[in-house]
Amino acid sequence: MPRPIIPILPAGKPAVPSGLASPPPLSLYIHFPWCVRKCPYCDFNSHEAKGGLPEADYLSALIADLEQALPRIWGRRVSTIFIGGGTPSLMAPETVDGLLAAIRARLNLQADAEITLEANPGTVELDRFKGYRDAGVNRLSLGIQSFDDEKLKALGRIHDGSEARRAIEAAQQHFDNLNLDLMYALPRQTLDGARRDLETAIAFGTPHLSAYHLTLEPNTRFAVTPPPLPDADLAADMQDMVEETLAAAGFTHYETSAFARPGKECRHNLNYWHFGDYLGIGAGAHGKISDAFSIVRETRARQPQAYMAAAAAGNPVQERRQVAAKELPFEFLMNALRLTGGFAPTLFLERTGLSLETVRRELAEAENRGLLAVGVDRIAPTDLGRRFLNDLLEVFL
Repeated sequence: MPRPIIPILPAGKPAVPSGLASPPPLSLYIHFPWCVRKCPYCDFNSHEAKGGLPEADYLSALIADLEQALPRIWGRRVSTIFIGGGTPSLMAPETVDGLLAAIRARLNLQADAEITLEANPGTVELDRFKGYRDAGVNRLSLGIQSFDDEKLKALGRIHDGSEARRAIEAAQQHFDNLNLDLMYALPRQTLDGARRDLETAIAFGTPHLSAYHLTLEPNTRFAVTPPPLPDADLAADMQDMVEETLAAAGFTHYETSAFARPGKECRHNLNYWHFGDYLGIGAGAHGKISDAFSIVRETRARQPQAYMAAAAAGNPVQERRQVAAKELPFEFLMNALRLTGGFAPTLFLERTGLSLETVRRELAEAENRGLLAVGVDRIAPTDLGRRFLNDLLEVFL
């Protein structure tokens, strides 16, 4: 699943009263930083597990981190939890159970909270899925990426197509709310190949699909040694095919890379796109916490051992900075304009504390360029704006 968009802002910007009438909804993100093998396209904070995993020590660090953060979120209700990575399904169900028990004992967790765990087909088995469900996980996100063995090998994945199919079938025995992650524009992929992957995923009947265009991110092996990828025209054809095929299958395209059957949108990610708050704990986790005086972004130490040591010492937050008022419009729009349905104009004031008049000129420019539809009740990217989202966002820089 997608991570929250974290802009890099200049340090030392003065803070101002937030102007928020009330804090936004609050989510909890938990980062598990280990994986079996680092994929060549991955730029997330993940580290290959060598030897045994220090699950008990990491669980203790997460709990210490959470306790250190409690004063900043005291009394606020948590509506969603997302356990991402790395590969969280490397954790034993008992560890997940201990983690969720510790969270329930310390946080005001909403009774119907969405609790998601990311899993990879190469690291899971039926008993483990059942254990996660028994621990309280009620949404699973499977990193399938492709069902084509050749493409999976090119992506550096540790599972094959058969394992992907078995993992989905096993997960469906315990989870009604199941997401499948797919990628397209893969090395040497054809349009028919991308269509076969998508049709295979649809046939399982899961309620949510995430379809990501493979991109070459800095500081990855693919960036150093790029594989042979489809050209821009073919990749655009694949994107059109994905959107048209999923629409015909009854999915709503509600976010740039996310498709869901009615009522099955990922609530946790919607909170990101609506510029809600989220506490991030774990190695390299980011967070955003608002109060009546400021909107603050936090970052934890990235290296697992450094993070565990810092958490044990009572200072897991590596950086904490207040967001300047002049940066807030872009931060809000960078998230909200990923939603195909856009946002209600009143949400801008509710989540930034600023009047929409602060960006009225930019809204008019984006509308004049055909990138944005500005209405009384809704501000949303047009089809052109969705296709050229970076161009739309640059208007607000």
